[in-house]
Amino acid sequence: MTQPPHLQHGHPDLTTVDPAWTAWNKAWTRQIKVLTDRDSLRVVVAPGAGGGAPACFYPDHLRIEVDAAYLGGNPDITDPSKARHKKTVATGYGLLVHEAAHAAHSLWITPEDTPPVVADVAGQLEEARAEYRQRGRRRGDRQWIRHTVTTLLLSQTARADDLWHAGRLAALLLARVDARILTSKDVRMIRAAVTAVAGRKRLHRLRELWLQALECDDHDATTMIQIAWRWCYALDIDPAHRPDVPQPDLGEFAGLLAAALLEYLAAALGITPTDLRHTQVTTRHGAPATWTRRDPTEAEVEAARRLATRLRQARTQHRETAVVPAPVPPGRLRTRQAITADAQTAAGMMPTAQRWQRRTTVPPPKPTLHLAVLVDVSWSMREFQKPLSTAGWILAHGARHNEAVTTTIAFGNTATLLVAPRQRPAQVLDMQVSGGTTAFCEAVNLADQLLDLRKRHTVRMVAVVSDGDLPDRAAAQKLITTLHQAGCAVLWLRPAGITGHTFADTTTIHVADPVQAVDEICTAAVTALACA
Repeated sequence: MTQPPHLQHGHPDLTTVDPAWTAWNKAWTRQIKVLTDRDSLRVVVAPGAGGGAPACFYPDHLRIEVDAAYLGGNPDITDPSKARHKKTVATGYGLLVHEAAHAAHSLWITPEDTPPVVADVAGQLEEARAEYRQRGRRRGDRQWIRHTVTTLLLSQTARADDLWHAGRLAALLLARVDARILTSKDVRMIRAAVTAVAGRKRLHRLRELWLQALECDDHDATTMIQIAWRWCYALDIDPAHRPDVPQPDLGEFAGLLAAALLEYLAAALGITPTDLRHTQVTTRHGAPATWTRRDPTEAEVEAARRLATRLRQARTQHRETAVVPAPVPPGRLRTRQAITADAQTAAGMMPTAQRWQRRTTVPPPKPTLHLAVLVDVSWSMREFQKPLSTAGWILAHGARHNEAVTTTIAFGNTATLLVAPRQRPAQVLDMQVSGGTTAFCEAVNLADQLLDLRKRHTVRMVAVVSDGDLPDRAAAQKLITTLHQAGCAVLWLRPAGITGHTFADTTTIHVADPVQAVDEICTAAVTALACA
């Protein structure tokens, strides 16, 4: 039986009560009686509470848990016995109100024989339905629930541009407009993206279904499950033949839905999408605490200078004839500019107009190079990790003043951002061994997110240092082919003597040692600029 991550039946592991948050537990236990009209509920606030979600309601235990992280992690942040504390911890209190809505109105239970995909859809629709009922009973709770919508959205909500994920956004955001929690203006970008993916007719059908769900009785499990079945059929899913929840295709890049969700979250938080993306990347892909930093050696500093010189020469080695303005002869007089210069002089201004023009040779305009280096940090590649850590630092410094943007990403069981674009780190961050290679697709998606690898406005290249022994080769090949078709070159450096896999649509080079791998990456970057 599938339930939302913050609505758990059964007997899961409960969070241990933290004595430091006793005052909050008592105050919010009193408050939950007001929010739900139920006297039997208990609230626990503690670090890590919520069963992996920001907050959670356990019906069988009559207990609501709220993660203290959403209250600033400080029990002394405000006095929970005072009414004014709600504004200080608006997100945390909003989570309490949201779980109160489930406690008061999510009284139906999914039948045991329900297909997981149907149960998942019913859980999605229950979010808006419970909040709609809570708002109808206590209109003032809407302002607090609005604070939680962004918190409760999972990163997997819009992983791919397919019908399933379009339906998720429709259930979790567009349905909340009719529930009078959000406004049409809040979700205009979401509506446009869902319409582009699902189509107007399908979206209209989904709206009919979520409107029916909003009017369901609190105990009416039969109707909710029936609506969920029809929802699946509207998304071209037959639960009888495909009972499991659809999973995103790892070989697909994020698209319209992800971009629209980012816009929505940024607007809700009052920041720019760029700032939100930076925060998300830092939070999800930061380096582990076990990775150490050190000062660069003199040889590494000199290598960065040499690379900068090579990149600068690559941009200027083919000079072309061009007409350029000049303040003094020789050259051809430009009448209009001469008149403008005289007028500026007569007005007592410093003349900025250039009276003359001449022919000369200048470096041709070159597009910016976007280079992503992906490094395998599995055990079989351990000899390459320290030299490639150095390479990331060298590339970042060498490219800084040469119209090039580089990033270095390590992939093992997770994707870790070693050097961010346009960053000039003062120290070298040494990578460490990190398990397998399951995060390769995640690393490619991260590189595309940071450097726009699929857009043709600039020169793009991906350099992968790995033996190619990946668990999901089909998805990896699909991503590589997409980049290749978009004009992004993929250089794959495989250690000689290690068995692995060679991918299509790549330039594969067998390297004898880590030093050669670093040289090949630098040479490829210089060649890409020279030939642009």
